[in-house]
Amino acid sequence: MNAKTVVIGVIGADVHAVGNKVIDYALKNAGFNVVNIGVLSSQEDFINAAVETNADCIMVSSLYGHAELDCQGFREKCNEAGLNDILLYIGGNIVVGKQENAEVLERFSKLGFNRVYPPGVNIEAGIEDLKNDLNIK
Repeated sequence: MNAKTVVIGVIGADVHAVGNKVIDYALKNAGFNVVNIGVLSSQEDFINAAVETNADCIMVSSLYGHAELDCQGFREKCNEAGLNDILLYIGGNIVVGKQENAEVLERFSKLGFNRVYPPGVNIEAGIEDLKNDLNIK
């Protein structure tokens, strides 16, 4: 089987590494090739890794609540780099304070993210979505 490649990391000035390691472990156990760029990652770090590895998906995580600012223009930069079809997923504590999930989903969808996960979602849900989105049986 040709494993699909997923770039993962923690965007912006965020140093929360534990969730990143859990995602890395779960994706590898599910058969994905994982390129983990770690914490304190810029949009360019994600995009460069995706271009270099011909990735199928970029999974952005954030726990410090400023992902909306950190992700402005992300889809456009992906498109400029030739990653027009790449899946963009984001999850974690991606906004400050308690906000309605539907509103957060809508805002991140407008930013070009294919999947948006609220705090506390099990990585297994993301893996199921990823398999469906990449037509993996």
